[in-house]
Amino acid sequence: MASVNRAENGGFQIQFVGTDKRRRSVRLGIVKPKMVEMVKLRIEQMVANQKAGVLYDAELTQWINGIPDALHDKLARVGLVDPRQMHRAMGLKDFLDDFVKRRSDVKPATLEVWKQPIRNLIAHFGPKKDITKISEADAMDFRQYLMNSKLASATVAKRLQFARTFFHDARRRKLIASNPFAEVSAKSVVRLDQRRFVTQEETTKLLDACPSHHWRTIVTLARYGGLRCPSEVLSLRWQDIDWDKQRINVPSPKTAHHGKESRIIPLFPELQIALEEAWELAPEGAIYVVDERYRMSSNGSNGWRNCNLRTTFEKIVRRAGLVPWPKLFHALRSSRETELAQDFPIHVVTAWQGNTPTIAMRHYLLTTNADFERAAGGKTRSEKAVQIPVQQAQETGGNEEQPENGNRDISEEND
Repeated sequence: MASVNRAENGGFQIQFVGTDKRRRSVRLGIVKPKMVEMVKLRIEQMVANQKAGVLYDAELTQWINGIPDALHDKLARVGLVDPRQMHRAMGLKDFLDDFVKRRSDVKPATLEVWKQPIRNLIAHFGPKKDITKISEADAMDFRQYLMNSKLASATVAKRLQFARTFFHDARRRKLIASNPFAEVSAKSVVRLDQRRFVTQEETTKLLDACPSHHWRTIVTLARYGGLRCPSEVLSLRWQDIDWDKQRINVPSPKTAHHGKESRIIPLFPELQIALEEAWELAPEGAIYVVDERYRMSSNGSNGWRNCNLRTTFEKIVRRAGLVPWPKLFHALRSSRETELAQDFPIHVVTAWQGNTPTIAMRHYLLTTNADFERAAGGKTRSEKAVQIPVQQAQETGGNEEQPENGNRDISEEND
């Protein structure tokens, strides 16, 4: 506990015992008693936090950042705060540049993705905006700025998530009192109109339209293996295939930094046919299942990009007599996960696919026409509508009068 003493000249002094058991004093001078009590309370909070080994909370940090330099210097001299000159104002652009520079642990593709929200933040706030001056209200205004840019809801939500990440780092480094984006979010709406189930019949048409066995392998691995394209499809090596155990070790560049460098999937029958063809046609000494030229064109200094593959695949889709759909390769992977989920437990399917049940339900699993037909006994609604009256006519002889009260029939039908 801190104590308050008053000198003969009327000035106040607050004494406390630090974590090193030494008594220290903070001289406030002649001030109002109300301020003395406030400073005493804050000193007690700081000492308690230091003894517990925990960071100052947002409220305490905000109070520290708002006090005059003279009082701040007195608290710094007794070891309760760092000298203020160490916390010079940092402009937004300088902070973001420093953040990116320090994150050598992330992949080039992630750094590439960060560029857009960073551009948004700088465009909205200005490059020299003091990050300590960005409030929660400012963060809300930034959200509205993104929404006014006609971005998809999922894009807005993702960029706000990145902003939270950036400013969380500033909070951890004590550059700001609190994260202004901590409570700012946007609901991500899944666009069902962009989801597409690619049937096996359509897949056959795609394979027939492929210009080479390389492309047949790419399409098969994405559609029947559920591999991410291009990163996993073009990273698959011949040594990853265990023909005897009928399993494939799929390298996963996307999840490697999460400790999941690869996953095991079955050598599905559809895969075996395509892989055997690719093996027969592969040049001697080939390392990758798909020709390495495709890998070189899709894996640049900024990470994996599917733009080169997407252009050719869109031509294949049209050549197959189909209309290109959004997220061309994602739809192939999504279609496979949907099929597998009908025959295997979800935890098994997501282990094979390299995602989670939550992600699968939100972004992958689809309701197909086959689901409705199977639920209806293999017949469409119109076919059943025709069959039921015919069947009833046969059972009643066609001319028998129906009961005047049909409630019983209706209730049984509803059951």
